[in-house]
Amino acid sequence: MSNVKLAVIYYSMSGTNYELAKWAEEGAKEAGAEVRVLKVPELAPQSTIDSIDAWKAHVEATKDVPEVTSDDIEWADALIFSTPTRFGNMAAQMKQFLDTQGGLWGSGKTVNKVVSAMSSAQNPHGGQEATILSLYTSMMHWGAIIAAPGYTDPVLFAAGGNPYGTSVTVGQDGKMVEDVEAAVKHQAKRTIEIANKIKSN
Repeated sequence: MSNVKLAVIYYSMSGTNYELAKWAEEGAKEAGAEVRVLKVPELAPQSTIDSIDAWKAHVEATKDVPEVTSDDIEWADALIFSTPTRFGNMAAQMKQFLDTQGGLWGSGKTVNKVVSAMSSAQNPHGGQEATILSLYTSMMHWGAIIAAPGYTDPVLFAAGGNPYGTSVTVGQDGKMVEDVEAAVKHQAKRTIEIANKIKSN
């Protein structure tokens, strides 16, 4: 059994990254971790959300998911982030949350957190890798330990073979193109495995 505490922190407009977060939760729990699934605060005005049916429906469906706070970062031994791509970068909602963690960073409370990341975009080369790397850049400043999946299991190839973190293409119908569930669960278990090693030393 693991004694790792994992925070899965996501932003999702229509539900894709929420689904990735839930799969990460399942994988981490299978590895024995204690898990919190948390969303970052929404920045878009309600009028904009209301103008897009899928966005409005997702916000309503996840209204009971707690919003992440600095306390959750401090609590966690490991962090998995999931965010859609916005012009090759993480979504503004995710970036805004990270940008407000200066107090934790300044007091050394982000050091040696084990982190991993996932992303989505509307086409296979829509910036998923760049998005994950942009998040990892912030994590390097945090003094965190990056747990990329690499090519540590064959399920990663079936999911598209992204060594930086699981990524998925979302078609115009709003459905995931690649089958990434197994890859997400493997990534979560690998994150817990590495966090266990860090905690035991």
